[in-house]
Amino acid sequence: MKIRDKNPVLKNIIEELEKAGREKKAPVWERLAEMLNKPSRKRVEVRIYDIEKNAVTGETVVVPGTVLSDGEMKKPVRIAALRFTETARTKIEKSGGKCISIEELMKEHATGKGAKIRILG
Repeated sequence: MKIRDKNPVLKNIIEELEKAGREKKAPVWERLAEMLNKPSRKRVEVRIYDIEKNAVTGETVVVPGTVLSDGEMKKPVRIAALRFTETARTKIEKSGGKCISIEELMKEHATGKGAKIRILG
């Protein structure tokens, strides 16, 4: 896949996700790389309300874009995203959840198996 983004950090993340997807035969990482490789104007923005509505307690939610602070978080959910707004991060951590980067999640679950991962966006 040709990487369209010029941001070197994002470019590196996309390359690592593609590599992990091929080597470990983990389609979840390949799908995430495709979603991150979209033009920035089409990048995903997910509200806390949507995460609260769709996530199950104890699940890991991946947002290939930005997490916005609209809504209230009541479930302790682990969220991996490209970026969090400061108020969204505060609301998630206040509810007992955890905010991590996509790279951290990929290193913890290289094969994409053994974890309940849901991609929103």
